Amino acid sequence: MTERERTSPGRRTLLGAAVLGTAALGLSGTAQAAERGRGGHGHGSFRDLPVPTVIGHRGASGYRPEHTLGSYQLALDMGAHIVEQDLVPTKDGHLVCRHENDITATTDVADHPAFASRRTTKKVDGVSLTGWFTEDFTLAELKTLRAKERIPGTRQENTLYDGRWEIPTFEEVLRWADKEGRRRGRPVWLYVETKHPTYFRGLGLGLEEPLARLLRRHNRHRANSPLILQSFEPGSVQRLSRLVATPRVVLLSGPKERPWDFVEAGDPRTVADLVTPAGLKWMASFAQGIGPTLDLIIPKDASGRLTSPTALVKDAHAQGLVLHPYTMRNENSFLPADFRRGTDPSAYGDAFGAFRAYFATGIDGIFSDNPDTALLAAADFAGN
Repeated sequence: MTERERTSPGRRTLLGAAVLGTAALGLSGTAQAAERGRGGHGHGSFRDLPVPTVIGHRGASGYRPEHTLGSYQLALDMGAHIVEQDLVPTKDGHLVCRHENDITATTDVADHPAFASRRTTKKVDGVSLTGWFTEDFTLAELKTLRAKERIPGTRQENTLYDGRWEIPTFEEVLRWADKEGRRRGRPVWLYVETKHPTYFRGLGLGLEEPLARLLRRHNRHRANSPLILQSFEPGSVQRLSRLVATPRVVLLSGPKERPWDFVEAGDPRTVADLVTPAGLKWMASFAQGIGPTLDLIIPKDASGRLTSPTALVKDAHAQGLVLHPYTMRNENSFLPADFRRGTDPSAYGDAFGAFRAYFATGIDGIFSDNPDTALLAAADFAGN
C-alpha cells in the first residue's frame, strides 16, 4: 500500500468536514464566534482580531506547497484571520517569500542545469547547510524556478501542485493582499517574519530597511495597520520598532536556545531567561506579543504526551503581551502523543482534541498548517 493510499481517506474525511464546517460558518459565523472572544473583526488594532486568532502558517501549507500565492489564497479562502509570510533576500536585494534561504527542498532548482554550480555549503546561524541559497540568485533568476512541496513523504497529495507557482516577492504579496482586501471589503491581515536577519545583515542584505520601505509604500507601517511583524531575533524586532509602528512579536524557540543575535553579541540569555517575568517585561518594551513554541505553553513528557501548562500565558498577559504560539498540524507525526490515532505518522490524528488543550490555556491565537481545522476548533472553543 502506498503512502497516498494509506493517508488519503482520513485526510479527505477531515478536510471535507472542515471545509463544510467553515462554509457553514461563513464570515458572519466566524465574526460571531470572535465576538464571544474579544471584540470581533475590528480593523483598528491587532487586539481586535478574533480570539483565538487563526494564523495560516505559510499559507495553507497543509494543502498546498508553502509560501506560494496558491497557499496564501487557500488560507484566506478558508477564512484564516491572518496569513503568514517569511522573508529572505535575493542577491539584488529583493525580499521573497521562503521559509529558508536554502531553497533546495522547496523549489525545482536542482532540475536546472544552469544553476548546478550554485550548489554550495554555508553556515547559517551556526548550522552547516549544503544546497542552493536565495542570496546567490537575482530575482530574475529565482523567477525561473517553481515551488514544490517541502515534505512530500508526509504530504504526498500536495505534490500535485508542484511546479504550479513561482516564488512570490513580498511586494507581490502586498499587492495581492490589497486587491483581495478591496474585493472582500475588509483588510487582509499579514504576519511577516524576518528570517536570519543577523546573517543577512553580515552579507550587506539587511532585511528591516527594505521591509519598512515596502510597508510605508503600501500604508502598512502604522500601529493600526493590518499586519504583524515577527522575528526569532529580538534585535530585529527592536530595529523594526525604530522604523515603523506596525505591531511586533518576538518568536521563541526551545528554552535552552539562544537567539542568534544574542550569540553574535555575546549575550548569555536563553529563551528560558526571556520567558521569565523579567524577560517578558523587557520584550514588552519594544514588542506587543510573543510567538512561543507550543512546548513553552504545555511541555511534553518523555513519551511525547502533554503535561501541565506553564505560567507563560499568565505571565505574558500580565505584561500586556498577546501569545500566538506555533505550530499546529493535523498529522500524527506533529501531534502530541495523546492525540495520535493509529500507527501511520502521515494520517490525521485528533487535531481537534489538541486544539482544545492549547486553547484552554488562554492563548490568544495559534499558527496552523490547516486553517480550516483550526477555525472549526476555535469556533467550538468560543462557543463553549
